[in-house]
Amino acid sequence: MSALIVIAVIIVLGWAFIVLPSRRRQRAHVAMQDEIETGDEIITAGGIHGVVREAGETEVRVEIAAGVVVTLDRRAVAAVATDVAPDVEEPGAS
Repeated sequence: MSALIVIAVIIVLGWAFIVLPSRRRQRAHVAMQDEIETGDEIITAGGIHGVVREAGETEVRVEIAAGVVVTLDRRAVAAVATDVAPDVEEPGAS
């Protein structure tokens, strides 16, 4: 009987530490894809950086170079690019 309890506890802990975080990440990624708007800078699953010019229900039109606009499925968007302050050292600081 105690072996059965130990197995049940291991299964519950495995589910709590493996399945739940994975589902949380997946929901956050889908929410990010749904919130894409015109003007957002994005990175595609293929690593292409661009700016969203039109955002439709299932597709987005992305400008990847001056005058070059491609149509992508929303699911192809891997991330929305954010501005990150560069890590610059002050001159003379050591």
